[in-house]
Amino acid sequence: MTRPPSTIGARLDLYQSNNFVLEIEGLVIAGFRDCTGLQIEAEPLEYRTAGQNDFLHRVAATPPRRPLVLKHGLSQMDGLWRWHQDVLSGVIERRSGTIYLLNHARAPVAWWKVRDAIPLRWKGPELKADAVTVTFQSVELVHRGLVRAKSFTAEAAVPIAVSEPRTR
Repeated sequence: MTRPPSTIGARLDLYQSNNFVLEIEGLVIAGFRDCTGLQIEAEPLEYRTAGQNDFLHRVAATPPRRPLVLKHGLSQMDGLWRWHQDVLSGVIERRSGTIYLLNHARAPVAWWKVRDAIPLRWKGPELKADAVTVTFQSVELVHRGLVRAKSFTAEAAVPIAVSEPRTR
């Protein structure tokens, strides 16, 4: 009887959470310090069936879509700001994009597709005369769906460079 190869001592390196970028409609627009809201949770929907008073049915309801909050350093690239300003002025353009988790060589190893997002909230940096730190801004995106795509091998990955989004 043959035994499968041993996995004892085998090691898969875990990815670091500090290396990711946002791509919207083909343009990689920024690297971020924080990205929160990558979550999907089904909330239970409970109901009783007539005639079965001793039994409570529980099924998964349509999950609420949590907003994505992205924080990054303030720079000359202001595509997210301009998109948010368009939304405030009544020009609602939903855009789809992808959040890529990168390895140490800046090649994508996992990603989440975000469908039909719009920026609803922008928060500017906190300015302090006595601080010598990087200024950060944040943008909150609401969306119509979040899907984790399958990752591919590092050999097929291509490093990602940041580019400026289009303007109207």
